[in-house]
Amino acid sequence: MIDSVAAERSVLVRACAKVGVPSADAGVLAFGENAVFALPGPGLVVRVARGAHMAERARREIAVACWLAEQDFPAVRPAPEVDPQPVLVDGRPVTFWQLLPPADRAPDVGDLARLLKKLHALPAPPFALPAREPLALVATWLDSAEAAVSLEDRRYLLARRDQLLTTYATLTPALPKGLIHGDALLRNVGVHGGRALLLDWETVAHDLRELDLALTPMAAARYGLPDGAERRFAKKYGFDVTTWDGYETLRETRELAATAWVAQHVPGNPKAEEEFRHRVRTLREGDRTARWNAF
Repeated sequence: MIDSVAAERSVLVRACAKVGVPSADAGVLAFGENAVFALPGPGLVVRVARGAHMAERARREIAVACWLAEQDFPAVRPAPEVDPQPVLVDGRPVTFWQLLPPADRAPDVGDLARLLKKLHALPAPPFALPAREPLALVATWLDSAEAAVSLEDRRYLLARRDQLLTTYATLTPALPKGLIHGDALLRNVGVHGGRALLLDWETVAHDLRELDLALTPMAAARYGLPDGAERRFAKKYGFDVTTWDGYETLRETRELAATAWVAQHVPGNPKAEEEFRHRVRTLREGDRTARWNAF
């Protein structure tokens, strides 16, 4: 992973120099839409976006995180030692966050359901949020893979995107639209300092609440969750999204996005290529039970 984030590490060093934060002890935590680094010395987490197209998203994420702090909502906080506005390096936004203490335990679906119920009950923030548009970056992800993704697969995925966008536009929600997290998977929950926190706010939006709720049953089907997790999640939240007639469209939408997302990691990465081809194959075959590997 270290080699794969060499460019992001260079951006990190330059951003840290701009704000006067030492970066010598930076270690990689994750590499997805952002390269995420821990700086144990100053007690920070630094998120380096993969491209300049993420700049507006980064500004919105910081604004929402600051507003959530005012609401005393249990979420990760921007680093108080650093100006919360993203630092731009070659147009790429870099944001600084508090480094959380070691996790107390693994999160469970009950934690996620409680956090979402509390989030969805908040008033609207005093600034506009965009619609979620879960398929907006499909073409960008496929483009970043270049020749590593076949023209046939690219055409298939883009055609499927267009079909889903048409269906998505006709959905009638069962719940009121409002503030959503946008990527409400269990991986974005942490239990630290005695309470569960909701992490990673880059996809926050004003849209269907069902978008947040559909991810747990989708994850149970594709990635595996303990038996009964879907039922516990629905009971704790108070609504079973799988009974809504729009659920299948949301599940297919998320699965398509998750498949295209892997494409950006395919060049030079055999494991990513294998997983991408596996996911495309299951979509083509209509296989709704095949397990996917988290990536």
